[in-house]
Amino acid sequence: MKMKINIQKNIKIHNPDTKDFLADAYFPETSEKLPLVIFAHGYKGYKDWGAWDLMAEKFAKAGFFFIKFNFSHNGTTLENPTEFADLEAFGNNNFSKEMSDYDAVLNEFSKNSKIDSEKIAIIGHSRGGGISLIKAFEDDRVKILITLAGVSNFNYRFPSGERLEKWKNAGVMYSENGRTKQQMPHFYQFYEDFKMHEERFTIQHAAQNLVKPYLIIQGNDDEAVKDKEADLLHKWCKNSELFLMENTNHTFGTKEPWAYDELPEDLAKAIKKSVQFLQLHFRKINSQF
Repeated sequence: MKMKINIQKNIKIHNPDTKDFLADAYFPETSEKLPLVIFAHGYKGYKDWGAWDLMAEKFAKAGFFFIKFNFSHNGTTLENPTEFADLEAFGNNNFSKEMSDYDAVLNEFSKNSKIDSEKIAIIGHSRGGGISLIKAFEDDRVKILITLAGVSNFNYRFPSGERLEKWKNAGVMYSENGRTKQQMPHFYQFYEDFKMHEERFTIQHAAQNLVKPYLIIQGNDDEAVKDKEADLLHKWCKNSELFLMENTNHTFGTKEPWAYDELPEDLAKAIKKSVQFLQLHFRKINSQF
């Protein structure tokens, strides 16, 4: 018998510290309480990008209550969640806002009657991996962490020297979106926020102090995050497992738009490994009760 999967799209999440944003929930039809898995997208990403919908269905079919969400300042809007329709918001994004949004998502869903609140995991892709690692370190509710092509350092991704000075003087710098060709702004407040909270946003510090089970999934053909970053994360974290994938790129074979009914092979393999890791460590949580 085919398992019925419930899909709730574009649930409005209220965050008074940032602004309202949207989340999607995918979960199997069952009377049992389910483990909660939350997915955070990366830089220039959003919850509906590429094959993330198919990924969400796969996790739900494996027995998880799966959430994916848009960070409030990722440039999408409540009315148009699949396009960068608010570049002003994009320019005003920073790591503090993303951490606040993550908290709002956890607050919203961890108390859901369908959720087993002792079984919460988070997954982050790329920059969302760095944010997820910090969240896993800070938040006792989170029991398991997975990163997909997760970054190991925020600091070195900022400009330095003359470029940093130019950014400070201009108040804004632009990064072209390769797909849409939009010139996407970063206001200087992004860097100021990072420097103000630099210890908190030092991924190495979070990784070295994280004792929770952590799966690091990385492709060795990643053009944006080199596999040496995964090696560093694995070296820093006491309780990590590194899953290195051959000939795999930054997005695990998916792209925007994704016009197929099937997952790309690499993403399917990453999900299969993630599901196994979650099931193993959630079983260990079971045995503690």
